[in-house]
Amino acid sequence: MSKLYTTQLLALSAELASYPFHDRFDRVAEARSTVCGSTITLGLDVDKSGGVTGIGMQVSACAVGQSSAAVLAGHVEGVTGEDIHATHDAIKSWLTGKGALPQWPRFEALAPALEHKGRHGALLLAWDAAAKALG
Repeated sequence: MSKLYTTQLLALSAELASYPFHDRFDRVAEARSTVCGSTITLGLDVDKSGGVTGIGMQVSACAVGQSSAAVLAGHVEGVTGEDIHATHDAIKSWLTGKGALPQWPRFEALAPALEHKGRHGALLLAWDAAAKALG
């Protein structure tokens, strides 16, 4: 089994401070992992064409959940609900061994979590909330 908490993964979790949550986002959603109890409240601002223009999060999760949230947040501006749903589906497929590593910038930092099924819920947390927020 590969090392889960790599330097790259831990560094990503520190980036969450750049994405504070506030109560003025256009869309807000919450998600909770039933496996580990991790939670997230995620807010998105969206333009008239459906593209994300801003993101903020309040995350209570392990480093995998925090890092996954940072991977999402770091490249979410300009994407649409369709993009988020497609990536969310790709992540779920990858986690079940039926798909390739999702094509999202810096997602490869989360690859060690594949072998740790107990962390899959935390990895999906931000993506679940974003998919819910974008309908």
